[in-house]
Amino acid sequence: MRILSTVGASMAEILPDDSIEAPRELIMNGVPHGESPARYAKLYTMLLNAIPSSVLLVDRDMRIISVNRNFVEKSQRSIANTIGERLEEVFPPVILDNLAIQRRIEEVFQNNRAISGERMTYRAPGFPIRTYYYSILPFSWGETVESAMLLLNDVTEQIQLGKEVRRIERHLASIVESASDMVLSMDTAGRILTWNTAAEKISGYLFHDIKDGFFFEHCASEHQEEVKTFLADMMAHKQSSMTEWDLVTMSGDLIPISWVFSPMRDDQGQTVGIVALGRDLTERRKFEMELRQSQKLAALGVMAGGIAHEIRNPLAICWSAVQFLMSDDVSPEFQRECVQKIHTGIQKTSMIIENLLRFAHPSASRDLTRINLIALIDDTLGLVANQARIQKIELRSDVPKTPVLINGNASLLQQAFMNLFMNAINAMPDGGSLSVCLEQAGVEVLVRIVDTGCGISSTDIDRIFDPFYTTSAPGKGTGLGLSICYSIIKRHFGSIEVESAKGAGSTFLIRLPLT
Repeated sequence: MRILSTVGASMAEILPDDSIEAPRELIMNGVPHGESPARYAKLYTMLLNAIPSSVLLVDRDMRIISVNRNFVEKSQRSIANTIGERLEEVFPPVILDNLAIQRRIEEVFQNNRAISGERMTYRAPGFPIRTYYYSILPFSWGETVESAMLLLNDVTEQIQLGKEVRRIERHLASIVESASDMVLSMDTAGRILTWNTAAEKISGYLFHDIKDGFFFEHCASEHQEEVKTFLADMMAHKQSSMTEWDLVTMSGDLIPISWVFSPMRDDQGQTVGIVALGRDLTERRKFEMELRQSQKLAALGVMAGGIAHEIRNPLAICWSAVQFLMSDDVSPEFQRECVQKIHTGIQKTSMIIENLLRFAHPSASRDLTRINLIALIDDTLGLVANQARIQKIELRSDVPKTPVLINGNASLLQQAFMNLFMNAINAMPDGGSLSVCLEQAGVEVLVRIVDTGCGISSTDIDRIFDPFYTTSAPGKGTGLGLSICYSIIKRHFGSIEVESAKGAGSTFLIRLPLT
């Protein structure tokens, strides 16, 4: 360590070997009479090293008379080859020439005024380029500027961070502008703050046309009050929500939009607005309408094919019988047999038509009466008991003793449960068990029908309620039973669900509202 002669050996004893040297004139001029210069030199060094910036003290000859530890570490220089060196021996000439630091220091000596806010880049040998903001301050006693202090603040990380922030901002802005959905933001009062390109394209309004306008003003008139209430509730509860409202375009057309609203928060987590994402449902609605139409046509085709198939067989029998009756050599016994076949065929055709009418209109009367579901299920189980006994099927009933009252049509509901029970029995030709369980859950009653039959395959389970769809052998079923059940339960404001697997039995769950 270099010690200025005026300070003396006592300072060398107080300061460690790697400490920064205090300039002689500062110590001598600032030490009160009778005080130890070494003590003040130590305080000066501690203060200088505590400064987070790089500090250089330069005299009028542009020689460095003092530096702090921060500069020594950043510049990768030793104290010995820094203090006492001229400015151009410490900084590269390109920095001194381009930034005119030396000239600016001379101005500080002449004018006794600080210079601040200048930017410079500097790279120590073997290290990446660093960016600094430097300031030059006059260091004076009285009116005389004895030295100039050069403060260097390393802002490399801040600049890199700023570049990264700007890159992320550009990236996010690009995402928003590239989105095919509407993306907009509002303040807490519902005024529009941002409006992306997709929003301009869908609505026809440019951003400057709607900026600071209220969002609800661009919704259909019948939705505007609902929009106001919705946004106010969202600001109160601060939760994301979804809804659908029609958007009024610049041309006055209405476009169905699916909206997703989310609270917009600042760095402190405070809600400062709302972000909305809107998706144009026009094409989706068209597709859904086309899909429904195709489904109707498909169902109509299945129904037409089913009707033709079911009616053709009895009509064929009737036609054959009529052909025999038209012959002259038919015995009376054979005539009676032909007439009986015609009668049977007409009855079967009539039954098919009646089932179709029940499927389309399960209740000719709109009047529903209060009925006891427990008694209805017990009566229906009694009707199938003989058939179950013949096929060695055990009937199990787990229903409460107290009445369970619902509003309904007793005959139609009995028909629905009869079809379900008979389907279960037919699924167990080699015997098994049929269980019926009833329980109340809130405002509805659950009826669970479980069998141990052959089950339903995964490829069939989604179609079992379609009209004329059946897996039974030809002539064993019309495929209308479950369709009629489904329609009857729906007309009673209930639902029917099924769980099944091939070979593992089936479970039907019926939900009906309580009175």
